[in-house]
Amino acid sequence: MSLLIKIHKPIPHIRSFSVSTINAAKHSCKLLVIGGGSGGCTITAKFSRHLKKDEVIILEPSLHHYYQPLWTLVGAGVKTVADTRRPEKSVLPSTAKWIKDYALSIDPSQNIVKTTEGDEIQYEYLVIGVGLQNNYDKVPGLLEALNDPKSGVSTIFSADYCEKTWNDLKNFRGGEAVFTYPDTPIKCPGAPQKIVYLADAYMNKTSVRSKTNVTYNTCLPVIFGVKKYADALLKVVERKSINVNYKTVLKEVRADKREAVFFNADDKNKETVLPYDMLHVTPPMHTPEFLRNNKNITDAASFLDVDKYTLQHKKYPNIYGIGDCTNTPNSKTAAAIAKQCYVLEANLLNTMKKNEPKSRYNGYGACPLLTEYGKCILAEFIYDGVPHETLPIDQSRETTIAYYMKKDLFPFIYWNLMLRGYYHGPELVRNIINPLGM
Repeated sequence: MSLLIKIHKPIPHIRSFSVSTINAAKHSCKLLVIGGGSGGCTITAKFSRHLKKDEVIILEPSLHHYYQPLWTLVGAGVKTVADTRRPEKSVLPSTAKWIKDYALSIDPSQNIVKTTEGDEIQYEYLVIGVGLQNNYDKVPGLLEALNDPKSGVSTIFSADYCEKTWNDLKNFRGGEAVFTYPDTPIKCPGAPQKIVYLADAYMNKTSVRSKTNVTYNTCLPVIFGVKKYADALLKVVERKSINVNYKTVLKEVRADKREAVFFNADDKNKETVLPYDMLHVTPPMHTPEFLRNNKNITDAASFLDVDKYTLQHKKYPNIYGIGDCTNTPNSKTAAAIAKQCYVLEANLLNTMKKNEPKSRYNGYGACPLLTEYGKCILAEFIYDGVPHETLPIDQSRETTIAYYMKKDLFPFIYWNLMLRGYYHGPELVRNIINPLGM
């Protein structure tokens, strides 16, 4: 998976207003960071070195931080959820103030954020990096099926269910294996097909592939958004005899009948019902409620409305955004965040000095497309689907080195360098060994 990113959970539906009012506190800071995922932690680490103790506040309710890109390998039995999890406290700098709460509302004209427990945070500058949430409710029957251990329905897009994918795969004895890609923006757009390829590989290991029909239903009109890698992936699909249905969107899960209902993206009245023995669902996603309820800072789709190059908010210059919750038209991956952090740091420091932001994000993203146990296509690209490769080889080829980079090197870089604010992507290495980047 998307190197995205931790989910900013929805606010609780039940809370005591009287207790919150009594316990409400007022905070103030130079910089407020909302969201303790990849982008939020990295920016907090960077600016904790620029600013004094407690001048940076990070607002994040979760006690654990997840390296989500490894959830694909959890679903394939290579890693466990525990391998992807660390205490949130361990990834935050001690000089920053951590408020364990959810954002409720923002008044950008007054520079005030309110939390669900009634606290107020006055800020001078604000960075929003709250990621994306799984919107299970958009597909009737999906959440019930995910919570049923015998339903055969799972997803690698949640710490709660990615080990269920592995359990379903281990217990699969043949039949219909169906995989989906939804009609919403998602984190790590390559992950829905990565698990298809790894499931196929495991089925071959257990000698059930010859008894299995593998189907990948995607809302997209193409297998991948960058042609160079799409051409390579089509060869993988052909080699593995995977049925791909384009513009095909999951509408409903009927777990009692083991049926999945799909509609055509061009004609929603055109429905298809597929039986399944194993169903892997990439759930629809949306921004957290905090953003969906604050229309003055979002676009029509409820994504934070920022300039795609500077990452500065289009209306409020003291607000910046990072990661999956922004409306930058790039692939939503942690590799993108690594590059965005560098740009955001430079531009926000300029803004603090009352200068114009000058650094530009070029849309860089990377997607290690696992195709086998031990094989991977390392896709790297910038805006407009232009390949931007680091290694002096054709990265559209399946290689073993790319697999182990995904499995071992990237997690090491993430925990030890990126979250501490010291990694900005492979630009330096690329300039030395592959300056053309093609």
